[in-house]
Parts: sequence; structure tokens; C-alpha cells
Amino acid sequence: MSTVRRLIPLLDRVLVKRLEPPTKSIGGVLLPDSAQTKLNEGVVMAVGPGKRDKDGQLLPMGVSIDDKVLLPQYGGSEVTIQDEDLVLFRDDDILGVLKE
Repeated sequence: MSTVRRLIPLLDRVLVKRLEPPTKSIGGVLLPDSAQTKLNEGVVMAVGPGKRDKDGQLLPMGVSIDDKVLLPQYGGSEVTIQDEDLVLFRDDDILGVLKE
């Protein structure tokens, strides 16, 4: 986790770690890789400071670190840091925050 904290996103970018898809079905059957789908949920690892409006005021970010978020199916810039796969999204691209 400390490795990820070294990468600080710029402007309104958000660094997200996608959640791993389940490897077993509800009945306990192991799922092959071809049957597993990429989840569109993730956990926010780092957040940039935000972007500025036309008057120069800093706009607050919509998410914060450790938020569980709903991601678009496509998009984002994939980044690998010390064998950990992460994705950079713009704050506007994140669809929502998942609350429990």
C-alpha cells in the first residue's frame, strides 16, 4: 500500500485498484478464467488535488481515498507499480461511490 501512495495523481485524476472477480461460484464451483468477467468496481488508492475552474478556484474531488467506486467498463489509463495493476481515471469518469 505504501508503494501506491508514492504515485500522486495530478489535477482531477484518481488512482483506482480494480476489485478481483470471484474465482468460485456461489455453489463452490471453481470458475475458469474465460468465465470470469472484469468487475467494474474498485477502491480509490490516491486522489489528485482537483482541477481549477475558469476563475482559478480549486474544485473539490468527488471521491476520497478508500472509497469503493463504480467504474466505467472501458477507459482509464492502466498503470503497473511493483507488480500491482492500477488504473488512472478522471474524477468525471467515475460513475458513483458505493456505500454499504
